Amino acid sequence: MEARKLIKLTAPEEAQEFVKAASECDFDIDMRFNKVIVDAKSFLGVLSLLSHPVMIFSQGSNSEFEKMLEKYAVA
Repeated sequence: MEARKLIKLTAPEEAQEFVKAASECDFDIDMRFNKVIVDAKSFLGVLSLLSHPVMIFSQGSNSEFEKMLEKYAVA
């Protein structure tokens, strides 16, 4: 089951924290902005999408990662 959440990261420190949380998951996580898709476990990929609202697509569930998504969720 694929989960979706809209988030926005605005600082490199936030990107680093997000990538760390994503990297601890044992399933695929993608970030999408318009036609751009990056691996959420790639620091450089996540940095390239800073300050844009991005849709997160995850192929699994992890409680710590869910908390991270809620922290950066776009209302």
